[in-house]
Amino acid sequence: MHSLRRVLQSFALLALSGSLSLAPQMVHAQGSAKDAQRDAGKKSQKAKTSSKNDKASKASKVKTAQKADSKASSAGKTTTAKKANTRKTARVSSAGVKSASLRASEPARLSFGQKAGLHDAFDPLSLKSSVALVIDQDTREVLLSKNEHAVLPIASLTKLMTGVIISAASLPMQEMITITQDDVDTEKGSTSRLRVGTELSRGELLHLALMSSENRASHALGRTYPGGMTAFVDLMNAKARALGMKDTRYVEPTGLSSRNQSSAQDLAILVTAAHADPMLRELSTSTGHQVAVGRQTLQYNNTNRLIKNPAWDIGLQKTGYISEAGQCLVMQAKVAGRKLIFVFLDSAGKLSRIADAERVRHWVESRPASPRLSPRMGEPVKMVGG
Repeated sequence: MHSLRRVLQSFALLALSGSLSLAPQMVHAQGSAKDAQRDAGKKSQKAKTSSKNDKASKASKVKTAQKADSKASSAGKTTTAKKANTRKTARVSSAGVKSASLRASEPARLSFGQKAGLHDAFDPLSLKSSVALVIDQDTREVLLSKNEHAVLPIASLTKLMTGVIISAASLPMQEMITITQDDVDTEKGSTSRLRVGTELSRGELLHLALMSSENRASHALGRTYPGGMTAFVDLMNAKARALGMKDTRYVEPTGLSSRNQSSAQDLAILVTAAHADPMLRELSTSTGHQVAVGRQTLQYNNTNRLIKNPAWDIGLQKTGYISEAGQCLVMQAKVAGRKLIFVFLDSAGKLSRIADAERVRHWVESRPASPRLSPRMGEPVKMVGG
């Protein structure tokens, strides 16, 4: 019994001893497990952090790449836009060149004189006008002639007859006349500084018509004539017949219509008749004139630049132009002590009618007093009636 108790105690001690010896191992094992868990946690945290960093890095790289792509795309678009603009500009420029080329290749509108071949006529002074006539006003001797019988549109030379009719009518020059829509040019679409509603005196309108070739002014003069426009145009034609202007016809008072036609010989007669009127001499040779239109003061100048040239002594003048008539000019002037009538029709360029007048003046000044020869093939001079 006693020995059995000892055996049991031994077993208990051994068990307790084993228990005690296992406890540190368990603690150590538990600590190792905890450390492992901590290490695993740290590794997991590191892995998570690394994963987050990787994700952030990747996201940053993606954003950078996206920005780069955006910049590249923007640059590409800009480049594309620039190229497109360049191509567009090139197309516009090309179109402009083509348009200019087409305009340049379009044939210019020929005057009646050009169509008739009048510029091919010979004259020793090489005038640019297809029709020319210079006569002595007192003796009616012809100093120069070129296609003087040709009947052509006369443009604003028409206004000289308008002035003759208005002056002869002795209408009140201070009477106010209003520019209306009827005076607006529908023939050629020309512009005017005299707006619809403008009020000027008859005298001012006549001044502008003769000096500056004002179309609305001339039309208003005919429109407000007693009896109206029809009566006025009838008087223009009647006066032409009375003066012996057999080749002349008028259809309106401005010259915008190409149906207003005459010959150089007829126009020389008209210039002589108009020069006899002091008012027409004064108004046609005025260098400039100002008119008050509302709150504005408009400055008008003479269309004939020779008026301001001291080398010329001009007693009466009128210029004209429409495409069918070319550049035209008629004058009375003193040259080399002689009163001469100049007529130039269908001149080729804007300044060529002036150049033709200068050529003739120099030629007359250089000629001997006698014998007088016509510059056309040395023919003797002839007389022009009127």
